[in-house]
Parts: sequence; C-alpha cells; structure tokens
Amino acid sequence: MQIQLGAAKVPKHNVGESGDTLEIIERPRGGISAVLVDGQRSGRNAKIISNIVARKAISLLGEGVRDGAVGRAAHDYLVTHRSGQVSAELVILSVDLNTRTLVISRNTHCPAYVWHDDALEVLACDSLPIGIRDFTKPAIVELPMTVGTYVVVFTDGLAPLQKAAGEHCLEALLRRCVAAGLGAQDVADSLLQATLTLEHGRPSDDVSVLVLATLGEPVRDGARRLSVSIAVS
Repeated sequence: MQIQLGAAKVPKHNVGESGDTLEIIERPRGGISAVLVDGQRSGRNAKIISNIVARKAISLLGEGVRDGAVGRAAHDYLVTHRSGQVSAELVILSVDLNTRTLVISRNTHCPAYVWHDDALEVLACDSLPIGIRDFTKPAIVELPMTVGTYVVVFTDGLAPLQKAAGEHCLEALLRRCVAAGLGAQDVADSLLQATLTLEHGRPSDDVSVLVLATLGEPVRDGARRLSVSIAVS
C-alpha cells in the first residue's frame, strides 16, 4: 500500500498572504499527521492566528499527544492568548500506523469528503471552530486503513465548488478523480483548479485543499518522499 498526501492552496484575490496554514509532521509511534488551520478573516492577521494554532498542534502531535486532545489543547491555547476574541477552524488528518487507522479530527463547519468501500461519505456533523466558546471539542472519525480510500478536507474558500450544480460540483469531480485512479496531489490540484475556474481566477476567500489517498501501488525501495512547490512572484 502507498499512502499519499497532496495539498494545494492559494490566497484570496488581491491579498498577498493566505490566512490558511498547513503543516505536516511524522508521528512518534509511526505515521504522519497534517494540520490545516483557517485563521479568522484573511490576510496577515489571519495568518498570525493560523500559525499560532498550527504550531501548537504540531508541537503536541510531535510529543505523541492524541489527535482529540490536541484539538482541545489548541482551543484552550487560543482562548488564553486571544481572550476568546478570535476564532480559527482546525482540521487534523492523520495516518496512524500504530493503530492502522486514518483519523479525521474537525473543528470546522466545512465537511470532509471520504471515499471508501466504493461509496462517498460526507462527514458534516457539527463541530465548532476553536478559540471562542468554552469546552469546544473536535468531531472525530476513525477509519480502517484500506486500499482505495480518499479523504478530502478543505477551508471555506472551496465553497463555490460545494455549491456548484451538476457535473461541476465537488462530489461529481471527486468521483471522476477516484474513477481515474488519480493520486492525492492530482486530486487536490483538480479541486483547486475547478474552484478557480468557477471564480474566474479571482478567489473570494483563501482556498486550501488537503487530500489523503491510500493506493495499492507498492513503493519498491521502501522510501518516504516529500515534494513541495511554491509559487513566488
């Protein structure tokens, strides 16, 4: 089995810096976790908030803290440092090789899309953003790690694709990507490009897409690889 993570993100139109932050870390007991944070509003101030939350979450994951506890701790940390005046949406997507499971931890109103067992499931249960209300906790779903699973999480800049109808909607596009056997990065790129097309190249909010795929393609040399591409103007 080959496990892939792919991500694509762009800032809001005419805003130089995205308010979304994405970080990835190896888990101490085996596996990998990706943290995606959408800071309140957009631009530099949102980036400061999302960085604060992402750094705290990554630090705790690196110490072996479980995903649910990380979400609660990140909430408490943001409340303490910003006096409950600023919110952030937090998603932790993990491959836990110790338990052989995929873990999706959400503090966001954006759903997660999961393709497994030859069917598409939308995880849309209530989960509040962190930083505002007391006793906020994440919504957590744990899935067995099986070949052919795709997990898609994103920030609210992808809303135009969610709201689109017919063959241009997110669900239809994701089904086509799965049917074509695309890798995680290609799926993320496809979803981002479809959103930009709907917005005529001028996104109305920061857009970030994170995709996890478990494919039946062995890596013969057993190597782990990470590739990053950043556009610089």
